[in-house]
Amino acid sequence: MRIKTILATTAIAAATAFTGVAHGADDLASNLSPTEVTIKGQNGDYHGKVKSSDSDCLDGRTVKVYEMLGATPAPKTDQKIGTDTSELDGSKGVWSIGNSGFKHGDFYAKVKRTSECGGDISPVLSR
Repeated sequence: MRIKTILATTAIAAATAFTGVAHGADDLASNLSPTEVTIKGQNGDYHGKVKSSDSDCLDGRTVKVYEMLGATPAPKTDQKIGTDTSELDGSKGVWSIGNSGFKHGDFYAKVKRTSECGGDISPVLSR
């Protein structure tokens, strides 16, 4: 009987610790400055903006552009067609991959979160 009590106590402690770590990650994510990425373009020439109320989240952000292969954006399996680093232009970060050669399909941009800034996936641009 004593072994079952010890195992149950250990399981409860492990679950509590895991929940605390998960909530800690949520708390960390909630402290990130919200960030938005946009995409525009035609004929394979895609560009957009990185927007945030925190100016530190606008410049130097890596933006990746993907061709969506399924029904929803899936950066791990979609085809990456270009990458650029945002540059500060007034109160926005701007990016452009130039002419990718991908003229027809569904495309989106993604910016990853950083230790201070949130990440985002743009709305899908259909061409």
